[in-house]
Amino acid sequence: MKFRILGILLVLLVVSACSNKGTATEYSVLYTPRPDEIKLEQEQQKEYTIAVVPKREGIDYFRAVEDGAREAGREIGVNVIFKGADVADAVKQVRVIRELIKQEVDVIAVSANDPILLLPVLREADEKGIKVITWDADTNAIGRQFYVNMVDPETLGRHLMDTLAWNTEERGEFAIMTGSLNAANSNEWLRWIKTQKEEYYPEMKLVEIVATDDNEEKAYHLATKLLVDYPNLVGIIGNSSVGPPTAAQAVEEAGKSGQVKVVGLSSPNQMREHFKNGSAQVATLWSPKRLGYLTVILAKQLLDGDFPYDGQEVDNVGTIRVKGDVIIMGEPLDFNKDNVDQYEF
Repeated sequence: MKFRILGILLVLLVVSACSNKGTATEYSVLYTPRPDEIKLEQEQQKEYTIAVVPKREGIDYFRAVEDGAREAGREIGVNVIFKGADVADAVKQVRVIRELIKQEVDVIAVSANDPILLLPVLREADEKGIKVITWDADTNAIGRQFYVNMVDPETLGRHLMDTLAWNTEERGEFAIMTGSLNAANSNEWLRWIKTQKEEYYPEMKLVEIVATDDNEEKAYHLATKLLVDYPNLVGIIGNSSVGPPTAAQAVEEAGKSGQVKVVGLSSPNQMREHFKNGSAQVATLWSPKRLGYLTVILAKQLLDGDFPYDGQEVDNVGTIRVKGDVIIMGEPLDFNKDNVDQYEF
């Protein structure tokens, strides 16, 4: 009887030990983080780095973009690198992008100097797991996930032609000072400027298109030459930010303020004095600071797995429009001698 009781007790102890062992194992499995949980936690703790690449550094337009980009970075807790070449050159821009790839940034957002030449290096970035978007100036669509555009290109191009026509009684010879002949955005605006002229202003004649390459010194010399080569010139459209202020300077120095009308894309700060002395009439733009801000916000949203959508409300920007893979920030603004002091950018 004793042995039977001892045997039963021994069996109970073994079963209890096994049971406790099983429970401990189940407990440890239950609370061991899964690999996907560990990855998610690491991503949540990581500070993203968003690289914003302008066509070039050193001009007011891109300085304002940088201000907006950095402001957004501070607000949403991401690291922003703003880096460009010293001139608007596609080859130099490729080198900048390669450096950023080596730094293993999370997003490269680029204002492209050339829509085709940048494609190989942007594919390189994509293969490294870096997301690529464009802003201000697009690449071929295969090179990025979406394009943050300032305004609808047709609306802007037609409007630029209108602003000149309204100031020249819709007649006379005019020239266009564009940025780079390879930049997708300025080429698209050029197309719509010419379309608007052909459809609505038959008494106006486009005599020449010159490329400034977004270089102030080159732009000034080109504007001076236009005034000499075309003594009957009534207007100049600048469709990059260095065009209107340098054209206005050349017009003033030639003693033709008010005789040759200057309009185009530029900021209030660049054009203020030219409006007041009569050497320029209208500047059209959007807020470049807001463009930089929106670009960083949408880049972070993309990293979080969300694509922009039509009608989306973005703080400090407003309602954005989305057409396929193109985001449109808003409508253009006009500045002149009457309202320029209301703006500070």
